[in-house]
Amino acid sequence: MTHEERLAAVGFHSGELAVQRRAGVGARAARLAPMASRGRLGDGTAAFLASARLVALTARDPEGRLWISPLQGEPGFLRAATPTRLHIDVELPDMDPLAGAPTDQPVGVLVIDLAARRRYRINGQLMQRDSAGLAIDVDQAYGNCPKYIDPSAQATADPRRPDRTRVYTGTALRPEDRELIERSTAFFLGTTHPTSGNDASHRGGPAGFVRADAGRLWWPDYPGNNMFNSFGNLTVDPSAALLFVDAGTTLQLSGRAEVVWDAEQSDANLRTGRRVIFAAQRVIATRR
Repeated sequence: MTHEERLAAVGFHSGELAVQRRAGVGARAARLAPMASRGRLGDGTAAFLASARLVALTARDPEGRLWISPLQGEPGFLRAATPTRLHIDVELPDMDPLAGAPTDQPVGVLVIDLAARRRYRINGQLMQRDSAGLAIDVDQAYGNCPKYIDPSAQATADPRRPDRTRVYTGTALRPEDRELIERSTAFFLGTTHPTSGNDASHRGGPAGFVRADAGRLWWPDYPGNNMFNSFGNLTVDPSAALLFVDAGTTLQLSGRAEVVWDAEQSDANLRTGRRVIFAAQRVIATRR
């Protein structure tokens, strides 16, 4: 698909529209459609991008498995070369599952400043990946509201030490992984759609809002911007990826997720009657 064809496809896809209708927010979401249809980096975002220290990237590895990975650097490592071309001047570490990610694939990028409670979503096509970093053609770019961003959930590490050591690879969560997950107040979620591409998003809540056992995680859906980008993707393709970062430990999960509607209201955190259940198929833990 060419860049022009991808731009023509930007907007709410059938999965997003179906979830919006089921949630009863179709009219409110429709008012946001022009924002979701922007095919270029917005005016005034260059300074925010230049100040960024943390980016979450959703893509597929050489085996086709979906992952979401952290990219960190000093301010200036992320830059808008043009309104439709994003450069990330950091190489993915060898231990990252996306270190060998093929080019010419859709990617989702979330630029987030936790302290400032600001985030910006960019979806596009990975055109180049080498020792200099990544080059991405922008198909969709828009800001997200600051809801559920915890300024104290500092997921950054020292950008001068990009090296990571892989300490675990498996198919099940270890007890220490579950402990990390259940004390987290934030994580990153990667989802995908067969024609609209990959997406990266942020989820936040009080410590304990994500629960876990050896192979599954689940968390409540909180009221948001009513666009339902992630839920719309999961309705069409259950592939999903999760990223937790805590005190120098990075936990990456690849698997499948489903949205459960009208779940029992016994959980005080379940404000919308919806929750997500994620089944892990691959687990990677790394430490700086």
